[in-house]
Amino acid sequence: MKLQAVDISKTESAATIIFRALRKAIIKGELTDGTPLRQDEIAKAFHTSRFPVREAITRLEQQGLVTTQRYKGAVVATLSMQDAAEIFELRAKLEADLMRAAVARMTDDVISQAAAHLDAFSACGDPMQWGTLNRQFHGTLYSVSGMPYHIEVVETAMDRIDRYIRAQLVLSDGMSRSEGEHRAILKACQDSDADLAARLTAQHILAAKTSLEDQLRTQMP
Repeated sequence: MKLQAVDISKTESAATIIFRALRKAIIKGELTDGTPLRQDEIAKAFHTSRFPVREAITRLEQQGLVTTQRYKGAVVATLSMQDAAEIFELRAKLEADLMRAAVARMTDDVISQAAAHLDAFSACGDPMQWGTLNRQFHGTLYSVSGMPYHIEVVETAMDRIDRYIRAQLVLSDGMSRSEGEHRAILKACQDSDADLAARLTAQHILAAKTSLEDQLRTQMP
Protein backbone atom coordinates (compact mmCIF):
# COMPACT_ATOMS: atom_id res chain seq x y z
CA MET A 1 0.00 0.00 0.00
CA LYS A 2 1.44 3.39 -1.02
CA LEU A 3 1.22 5.57 2.07
CA GLN A 4 3.58 8.06 3.63
CA ALA A 5 3.66 6.44 7.07
CA VAL A 6 4.97 8.08 10.22
CA ASP A 7 5.30 6.87 13.79
CA ILE A 8 2.37 8.40 15.65
CA SER A 9 2.15 5.98 18.56
CA LYS A 10 2.38 8.89 21.02
CA THR A 11 0.30 11.38 19.07
CA GLU A 12 -3.16 12.27 20.35
CA SER A 13 -4.42 13.25 16.91
CA ALA A 14 -3.64 9.86 15.36
CA ALA A 15 -7.03 9.56 13.65
CA THR A 16 -6.62 12.96 11.97
CA ILE A 17 -3.11 12.16 10.73
CA ILE A 18 -4.25 8.81 9.32
CA PHE A 19 -7.33 10.42 7.76
CA ARG A 20 -5.23 13.05 6.00
CA ALA A 21 -2.69 10.49 4.78
CA LEU A 22 -5.36 8.18 3.39
CA ARG A 23 -7.32 11.05 1.85
CA LYS A 24 -4.19 12.39 0.13
CA ALA A 25 -3.33 8.93 -1.22
CA ILE A 26 -6.88 8.48 -2.56
CA ILE A 27 -7.02 11.92 -4.16
CA LYS A 28 -3.60 11.47 -5.80
CA GLY A 29 -4.67 8.09 -7.13
CA GLU A 30 -2.05 6.17 -5.16
CA LEU A 31 -4.93 4.20 -3.64
CA THR A 32 -7.06 3.35 -6.65
CA ASP A 33 -10.78 2.59 -6.89
CA GLY A 34 -11.69 -0.62 -5.09
CA THR A 35 -8.46 -0.85 -3.07
CA PRO A 36 -9.18 -2.51 0.32
CA LEU A 37 -8.29 -0.48 3.40
CA ARG A 38 -7.19 -3.15 5.85
CA GLN A 39 -7.25 -1.75 9.36
CA ASP A 40 -4.52 -4.03 10.75
CA GLU A 41 -2.17 -3.15 7.90
CA ILE A 42 -2.76 0.58 8.25
CA ALA A 43 -2.42 0.46 12.05
CA LYS A 44 0.89 -1.36 11.70
CA ALA A 45 2.16 1.17 9.14
CA PHE A 46 1.39 4.05 11.49
CA HIS A 47 2.47 2.25 14.68
CA THR A 48 -0.88 2.66 16.35
CA SER A 49 -4.01 0.69 17.27
CA ARG A 50 -7.03 0.00 15.09
CA PHE A 51 -9.21 2.55 16.90
CA PRO A 52 -7.86 5.72 15.21
CA VAL A 53 -7.76 3.83 11.91
CA ARG A 54 -11.44 2.99 12.26
CA GLU A 55 -12.23 6.62 13.05
CA ALA A 56 -10.25 7.82 10.02
CA ILE A 57 -12.05 5.39 7.71
CA THR A 58 -15.42 6.52 9.08
CA ARG A 59 -14.53 10.12 8.21
CA LEU A 60 -13.53 9.05 4.70
CA GLU A 61 -16.88 7.27 4.32
CA GLN A 62 -18.67 10.47 5.31
CA GLN A 63 -16.86 12.26 2.48
CA GLY A 64 -17.81 9.54 0.00
CA LEU A 65 -14.19 8.52 -0.59
CA VAL A 66 -14.62 5.07 0.98
CA THR A 67 -17.42 2.53 0.96
CA THR A 68 -17.97 -0.66 2.95
CA GLN A 69 -18.50 -3.81 0.91
CA ARG A 70 -19.69 -7.20 2.04
CA TYR A 71 -16.82 -9.63 2.62
CA LYS A 72 -14.27 -6.93 1.66
CA GLY A 73 -14.78 -4.31 4.33
CA ALA A 74 -13.75 -0.72 3.60
CA VAL A 75 -12.54 -0.02 0.06
CA VAL A 76 -11.76 3.11 -1.95
CA ALA A 77 -15.02 4.25 -3.53
CA THR A 78 -15.58 3.94 -7.26
CA LEU A 79 -17.27 6.80 -9.10
CA SER A 80 -19.50 5.83 -12.02
CA MET A 81 -20.24 8.14 -14.93
CA GLN A 82 -23.80 8.44 -13.68
CA ASP A 83 -22.59 9.45 -10.21
CA ALA A 84 -20.16 11.97 -11.68
CA ALA A 85 -22.82 13.54 -13.90
CA GLU A 86 -25.24 13.88 -11.00
CA ILE A 87 -22.64 15.53 -8.78
CA PHE A 88 -21.60 18.02 -11.47
CA GLU A 89 -25.20 18.90 -12.31
CA LEU A 90 -25.96 19.49 -8.64
CA ARG A 91 -22.87 21.67 -8.34
CA ALA A 92 -23.85 23.69 -11.41
CA LYS A 93 -27.20 24.57 -9.87
CA LEU A 94 -25.96 25.29 -6.36
CA GLU A 95 -22.85 27.20 -7.36
CA ALA A 96 -24.73 29.37 -9.83
CA ASP A 97 -27.06 30.36 -6.98
CA LEU A 98 -24.09 30.96 -4.70
CA MET A 99 -22.39 33.16 -7.26
CA ARG A 100 -25.52 35.18 -7.99
CA ALA A 101 -25.97 35.87 -4.27
CA ALA A 102 -22.27 36.59 -3.72
CA VAL A 103 -21.84 39.20 -6.46
CA ALA A 104 -24.25 41.57 -4.73
CA ARG A 105 -21.99 41.45 -1.64
CA MET A 106 -18.64 41.33 -3.40
CA THR A 107 -15.88 43.57 -2.08
CA ASP A 108 -12.57 44.62 -3.61
CA ASP A 109 -10.80 42.55 -0.96
CA VAL A 110 -12.68 39.38 -1.90
CA ILE A 111 -11.95 39.92 -5.58
CA SER A 112 -8.25 40.51 -4.83
CA GLN A 113 -8.06 37.31 -2.78
CA ALA A 114 -9.78 35.32 -5.54
CA ALA A 115 -7.42 36.79 -8.14
CA ALA A 116 -4.42 35.73 -6.02
CA HIS A 117 -5.73 32.17 -5.82
CA LEU A 118 -6.30 32.19 -9.57
CA ASP A 119 -2.75 33.39 -10.25
CA ALA A 120 -1.40 30.66 -7.98
CA PHE A 121 -3.55 28.08 -9.79
CA SER A 122 -2.23 29.24 -13.16
CA ALA A 123 1.40 29.12 -12.03
CA CYS A 124 1.22 25.81 -10.16
CA GLY A 125 2.93 22.79 -11.71
CA ASP A 126 1.95 20.33 -8.96
CA PRO A 127 -1.27 18.44 -9.83
CA MET A 128 -1.81 17.64 -6.15
CA GLN A 129 -2.32 21.37 -5.49
CA TRP A 130 -4.67 22.10 -8.39
CA GLY A 131 -7.79 20.91 -6.63
CA THR A 132 -7.00 22.92 -3.51
CA LEU A 133 -6.27 26.12 -5.43
CA ASN A 134 -9.36 25.67 -7.58
CA ARG A 135 -11.50 25.30 -4.47
CA GLN A 136 -9.88 28.31 -2.83
CA PHE A 137 -10.72 30.44 -5.86
CA HIS A 138 -14.38 29.43 -5.93
CA GLY A 139 -14.68 29.32 -2.16
CA THR A 140 -13.39 32.86 -1.75
CA LEU A 141 -16.04 34.19 -4.13
CA TYR A 142 -18.82 32.15 -2.50
CA SER A 143 -17.78 33.12 1.04
CA VAL A 144 -19.82 36.33 0.96
CA SER A 145 -22.96 34.70 -0.44
CA GLY A 146 -24.66 34.37 2.94
CA MET A 147 -25.61 30.76 2.05
CA PRO A 148 -23.56 28.53 4.38
CA TYR A 149 -25.65 25.39 3.85
CA HIS A 150 -25.19 25.61 0.07
CA ILE A 151 -21.44 25.98 0.63
CA GLU A 152 -21.36 22.93 2.90
CA VAL A 153 -23.15 20.77 0.32
CA VAL A 154 -20.80 21.97 -2.43
CA GLU A 155 -17.74 21.18 -0.30
CA THR A 156 -19.01 17.65 0.32
CA ALA A 157 -19.63 17.16 -3.41
CA MET A 158 -16.13 18.40 -4.21
CA ASP A 159 -14.60 15.93 -1.75
CA ARG A 160 -16.32 13.13 -3.65
CA ILE A 161 -14.92 14.03 -7.07
CA ASP A 162 -11.66 15.80 -6.25
CA ARG A 163 -9.38 13.04 -7.53
CA TYR A 164 -11.32 12.71 -10.78
CA ILE A 165 -11.14 16.44 -11.48
CA ARG A 166 -7.37 16.31 -10.97
CA ALA A 167 -7.09 13.39 -13.40
CA GLN A 168 -9.20 15.26 -15.94
CA LEU A 169 -6.98 18.34 -15.64
CA VAL A 170 -3.85 16.25 -16.14
CA LEU A 171 -5.09 14.16 -19.07
CA SER A 172 -6.81 16.90 -21.06
CA ASP A 173 -6.42 20.62 -21.74
CA GLY A 174 -8.35 21.23 -18.55
CA MET A 175 -5.86 23.60 -16.96
CA SER A 176 -5.76 26.16 -19.77
CA ARG A 177 -9.50 25.95 -20.36
CA SER A 178 -10.26 26.23 -16.66
CA GLU A 179 -8.00 29.27 -16.28
CA GLY A 180 -9.79 31.11 -19.08
CA GLU A 181 -13.19 30.30 -17.62
CA HIS A 182 -12.07 31.38 -14.15
CA ARG A 183 -10.87 34.73 -15.46
CA ALA A 184 -14.17 35.33 -17.25
CA ILE A 185 -16.04 34.58 -14.00
CA LEU A 186 -13.80 36.94 -12.06
CA LYS A 187 -14.31 39.70 -14.65
CA ALA A 188 -18.09 39.35 -14.32
CA CYS A 189 -17.72 39.68 -10.55
CA GLN A 190 -15.59 42.81 -10.97
CA ASP A 191 -18.29 44.23 -13.25
CA SER A 192 -20.99 43.38 -10.68
CA ASP A 193 -22.86 41.35 -13.32
CA ALA A 194 -24.46 38.68 -11.11
CA ASP A 195 -26.44 36.97 -13.87
CA LEU A 196 -23.40 36.64 -16.13
CA ALA A 197 -21.21 35.41 -13.28
CA ALA A 198 -23.83 32.80 -12.34
CA ARG A 199 -24.23 31.67 -15.95
CA LEU A 200 -20.49 31.40 -16.52
CA THR A 201 -20.09 29.43 -13.30
CA ALA A 202 -22.70 26.88 -14.36
CA GLN A 203 -21.17 26.60 -17.83
CA HIS A 204 -17.70 26.15 -16.31
CA ILE A 205 -18.85 23.25 -14.12
CA LEU A 206 -20.83 21.55 -16.89
CA ALA A 207 -17.85 21.83 -19.26
CA ALA A 208 -15.72 20.05 -16.66
CA LYS A 209 -18.45 17.41 -16.39
CA THR A 210 -18.34 16.76 -20.14
CA SER A 211 -14.54 16.53 -20.12
CA LEU A 212 -14.56 14.14 -17.16
CA GLU A 213 -17.20 11.94 -18.77
CA ASP A 214 -15.03 11.72 -21.88
CA GLN A 215 -12.04 10.68 -19.75
CA LEU A 216 -14.02 8.05 -17.83
CA ARG A 217 -15.47 6.69 -21.05
CA THR A 218 -12.01 6.13 -22.55
CA GLN A 219 -11.00 4.16 -19.46
CA MET A 220 -13.91 1.74 -19.73
CA PRO A 221 -13.48 -1.58 -21.59
